[in-house]
Amino acid sequence: MKLLIVAVGLRVPDWAQTAYDDYAKRFPPELRVELKAVKTEPRGSKTLETLLAAERERIEAAIPRGSRIVALDERGTILTTKALAQQLNDWQLESDDVALVIGGPDGLDPAFRAAAHQRIRLSDLTLPHAMVRVLLIEQLYRAWSVNANHPYHRE
Repeated sequence: MKLLIVAVGLRVPDWAQTAYDDYAKRFPPELRVELKAVKTEPRGSKTLETLLAAERERIEAAIPRGSRIVALDERGTILTTKALAQQLNDWQLESDDVALVIGGPDGLDPAFRAAAHQRIRLSDLTLPHAMVRVLLIEQLYRAWSVNANHPYHRE
C-alpha cells in the first residue's frame, strides 16, 4: 500500500523538509509514503474559483487512478490518534493506495472537496502549510506505530 501526500506548494522551509524527510524514511517497506508537491496558482487578478480550479487540475493529475482520496479540510472529521490508526489499518486491509490532499493558501476546490472519499482535519488551529505536511506525516507514522505496537507511540 502507498500513502501519497499531495500538497499544493512547491517550496517549504528547510526545517519542514528535514522534518518531513525524517519521518518519511521511518516507514516500513510495506507502507510506502510519497510526497507530490504541485504548483500553487499565481494569485494576481484571477478569481478564487479560477485559482482553485487550476490547482484542482494539478492535484487530480498527481493522483493515480483508483486511489482513495482523503481531503484535509477544516470542516472535515477530527480524528484521535487511535481513530487514525484504525483508519490506517482499514486502508491497509482494503489495499487501495490513499492520496491525502493538502490544499493551497485558499484551500481546496469545493467540488473536489465534496467528491473526496473522506474529509479529515488535523487541528482546529490554522497552521502554516509547511507545518501541515510535517504534522500529517508524523501522525501517519504515529498511527502506524500504534498498529505495529512500536514504542514510538506511548500512552
